Amino acid sequence: MKDFYSHYIDDDSWLIKENKWTKSLQNIHEARFALGNGYLGTRAALEEIPHDAMPGTYIAGIYDKMFSQVAELVNLPNPFNFIFTIQGEKLALGIMDVLKHQRILNLKKGLLLRHTLYQNNKKHHFDYQCLRFVSMNNKDAGVMQIALTSLDSACEIDINTGIDTSVYNAPILTEGQKRHFRIKELGQFQNAGYLLVQTLEKKHIIIYWSGFYYEINGRKILAKDSISRLKLKKNQTIIFTKIFCIKHFPSQSKIVKYKRETFKKFYKVFHTEFDMLIKKHIQSWEKLWQRADILVEGKVDLQRNIRFNIYHMLICAPTDNGFSSIGARTLTGEGYRGHIFWDAEIFLMPFYLFTMPKTAKNILLYRCLRLKKARKTAKKLNFRGTMFPWESADTGEEETPTWARDIDGSIIKIHTHKMEHHITADVAYAVYNYYLTTDDERFMERYGYEVLFETARFWASRVEYNKEKNRYEINHVIGPDEFHIDVNNDAYTNMMAKWNLTVACKTFYRIRENAPLVYQHLQRKLNLKCKEVENWEEIASLIPININKKGVIEQFDGYFKLKRVILTETDENGIPVLPKRLKIKELGKTQLVKQADTLMLIYLLSDNFDLKTKKANCDFYMKRTLHKSSLSPSIHSTLALECLDLHRAYDLFNVSLCIDVDNLYGNTKEGIHGACLGGTWQAIVFGFAGISIKEKRLFINPRMPISWRKMIFSLLWKDKLLQLNLTNEIIKLKAVSSKEEEIEIGIFDKLTSIRTNEDYIFEREMPALMAEYYY
Repeated sequence: MKDFYSHYIDDDSWLIKENKWTKSLQNIHEARFALGNGYLGTRAALEEIPHDAMPGTYIAGIYDKMFSQVAELVNLPNPFNFIFTIQGEKLALGIMDVLKHQRILNLKKGLLLRHTLYQNNKKHHFDYQCLRFVSMNNKDAGVMQIALTSLDSACEIDINTGIDTSVYNAPILTEGQKRHFRIKELGQFQNAGYLLVQTLEKKHIIIYWSGFYYEINGRKILAKDSISRLKLKKNQTIIFTKIFCIKHFPSQSKIVKYKRETFKKFYKVFHTEFDMLIKKHIQSWEKLWQRADILVEGKVDLQRNIRFNIYHMLICAPTDNGFSSIGARTLTGEGYRGHIFWDAEIFLMPFYLFTMPKTAKNILLYRCLRLKKARKTAKKLNFRGTMFPWESADTGEEETPTWARDIDGSIIKIHTHKMEHHITADVAYAVYNYYLTTDDERFMERYGYEVLFETARFWASRVEYNKEKNRYEINHVIGPDEFHIDVNNDAYTNMMAKWNLTVACKTFYRIRENAPLVYQHLQRKLNLKCKEVENWEEIASLIPININKKGVIEQFDGYFKLKRVILTETDENGIPVLPKRLKIKELGKTQLVKQADTLMLIYLLSDNFDLKTKKANCDFYMKRTLHKSSLSPSIHSTLALECLDLHRAYDLFNVSLCIDVDNLYGNTKEGIHGACLGGTWQAIVFGFAGISIKEKRLFINPRMPISWRKMIFSLLWKDKLLQLNLTNEIIKLKAVSSKEEEIEIGIFDKLTSIRTNEDYIFEREMPALMAEYYY
């Protein structure tokens, strides 16, 4: 039997495979094999929509609140359905016998391929091959092609395709299944079907156009309807090509115009040859991988898994000028209702910052365009400045649900939106890092400086002065470690607030001296006085952080007095297992930590801590961390590496790398873990490749495992493309730029001047310690 799509399957290091049909893994594979382009995300539900499938079609930024506690990412009608019935029997997994089944996600080309061999109840065989993609070239379009062959006898097939509107958002707690849209119009026009749906609360209009044609004996025939019947001869193959376009609009006042505009787009795509559509799509992917790929000479599984993580960051990268950001489960599922957390700014943004700065800017614009809402949130709680929501959707208002399931499945009340205030400093940190890496002065003048000043203003109003101790405290908070609720002086929160205030002061004085017009504009706009900024300085100097004689930072007031629990067991991945005698509700009375908290502080503000302090805190907190969040292992890995705890560093890295590849947390079916993707990239680049920023300069100091013979990748640094070829002993470097100039780069911790567009090779003067090689 001819394999129609084998030429799209080449290098195994780019392929994620499903080699047999396992019903229990169906929803996990839907997330793993998802397709997307930053605007549109689709779960990889099989075309025939088997029982218990969870199809998901999501447009970045489209949320709705009707029938649910809070707004959630809308699951829209599914365009990738194509159902065949042969003599009354549905051609589907779970119904016909399956003699062979394989699906392959080609990460390099953004293609999902399938080959299934069916046997019906009469022992007749049917060969089913499929290829589909969401266009990276035309972000409104998707394409699917199916090659169907009857191997034993002639038959009659019934076809039912079009757009499947029977989808719904997954039930959560007591809410049940929800459909967040209603059908306003549907019909046929010029061999195409159209569907117009409207979200229930915000009244977003989403218009679908869809059509298909089939090729038989060299003839191309346009289908007149989405339901049809064809006769198929023995060993005859029919190739079906389905093309759709999806576009959203903000209101219903111009529906006729919207339909006309979208039809023109669809018509152009529909009448473009399939080979040209896929060619342009693949070319767009090639451009992305030129910037984003990390080549590691080592094991094939390692390379494939690294690319899997990068692929999923590429398919959710928004470029809509701040209309959307990236939710906790990207555009691959409805976990956390599609809400945006600190994951976007702290964990995901560094990848985009160094590879796709426009997307990094988009993530920040999402926050900047919602400053008014953040000001209202602060004002409502009697604070000044800007207070960002812990969970955000489309409006920038707080969207944290009141109730949710805990890690043991019990239903608990949620307090994060009332106390997990570090999100405000996290956004300011991301803004500052964007400026540090890009020198985008225009962005700072329009948005960035305002964010830095307004977040500082928030912290100045959030602190409480303790006259007895002569210090400013931040009480009643939750840090990243959500086991401990309503604590005082959480080290992470305090230090990030202190950093926020300090950077805002320095920035204020800098622009006052160097950019008087910008300074005057901001003074008028924000009513910002020198005296207020001087007060920020005083507050920052008096925000406490408690450190014991061994150099260990106390996570919050009273933490050292909590019950010490010794973790003696781990699972097969080396992750600590909670002692059976300990109940979940008792965790807050112990020193056990959910995820990186104090260590997160040390990671983000690394320059503020010496190696001795880092080692003391890593030794203390790593013994107490349960890693009950997917974003935790990568941060611990990077810090363990810096502290030369090499086995632990590599073990935790592998956990982070494989969380969704191997469903390590058991919830990949709800969507790919976005923060884990970004954290894993940071462990590779900031950890093993040794990339760091010190005193506003980029440094490179590789520290790779011995099995990693070489790393090759590129980074953008201040409009220069740094092409890197690294081993532990040799750095090959070229800074590609449109300008001929001299720049300073840290090479093996030593500042070195290089000229752009010239090749350099640097060799480590002192060989790396042999201890670095054994892991």
